[in-house]
Amino acid sequence: IDVTNAMKDQGYDALRMFKTAEEFFVSIGLRPMPQTFWDKSMLTRPDDREVVCHGSAWDFFHLPGDTDVRIKMCTEVSQEDLQTVHHEMGHVEYYLNYEDQPTLYRGGANPGFHEAVGDTIALSVMTPAHLHKIGLLESVQENQESQINALLKMALQKVAFLPFGLMIDKWRWRVFSGDITPDKYNSEWWKLKMKYQGIQPPVERTDDDFDPGAKYHISSGTPYIRYFFSFVTQFKFHEALCKEAGHEGPLHTCDIYRSKEAGAKLKNMLSMGESKPWPEAMKAITGQDKLDPSAILKYFEPLMEWFRVQNQDEKLGWD
Repeated sequence: IDVTNAMKDQGYDALRMFKTAEEFFVSIGLRPMPQTFWDKSMLTRPDDREVVCHGSAWDFFHLPGDTDVRIKMCTEVSQEDLQTVHHEMGHVEYYLNYEDQPTLYRGGANPGFHEAVGDTIALSVMTPAHLHKIGLLESVQENQESQINALLKMALQKVAFLPFGLMIDKWRWRVFSGDITPDKYNSEWWKLKMKYQGIQPPVERTDDDFDPGAKYHISSGTPYIRYFFSFVTQFKFHEALCKEAGHEGPLHTCDIYRSKEAGAKLKNMLSMGESKPWPEAMKAITGQDKLDPSAILKYFEPLMEWFRVQNQDEKLGWD
């Protein structure tokens, strides 16, 4: 499923994409964007200057009563960017909900929580049922082929990312500890990519190259383990919110749109900010205080069953 053409046919632009995301958050009882957000955010690429287009959300740590939160993004009309818009607005909702905390506590329970909030919402937004509700999909196909296609597409985004999300900082931590020296930066990078992802470079690479620098988060010095944590956590958040919303049926079909009950549970966790250790924030929304990947297995269970049949005569893994 790709609703990009439907978005273009219906006249979507960057502003409408952000308004669509805002409407979802408001539908579950979270806050609308303040006027300053619409006045000061950069939602499209400007014509008069060069900018870093990597999408990002910002909290300007305003004084009480003077909310100033923004997003910087060179939005294109596409389903991929619609998902990114929800991700970035998730950061902003977090800012808005912990803004009454002391400055020291105005942050996510840990960085992975901040990354997980918008992606949790996107798990609902990207369901065929939700895209149908908001008029971007004419009908919902309920058969095994459409189900497997949707789950496979999601797995390529979420599951395939996990080994990559882990190896980035595995490499960086070893650089910081001195275990990987400058003369081995590139070769050790590719050893880790083979170990965790099972991939090799398409052409010969040497330690005269510096392939890690092609990754934005390496060049910018942005820690990456937060994304690995987030990709595990968002499914557990999704499971807990779906239960609160009274969802019945497979987890991958859940859409918490318009569920004030799910929104209240999420809001309770968001408002804590950094005032509690992250296991307590985790418990407030999931009922348990540990990182638990079981919801990933539950979400992709139909796909796993399909793979067991498809791969029964295949050798799995790599040497």
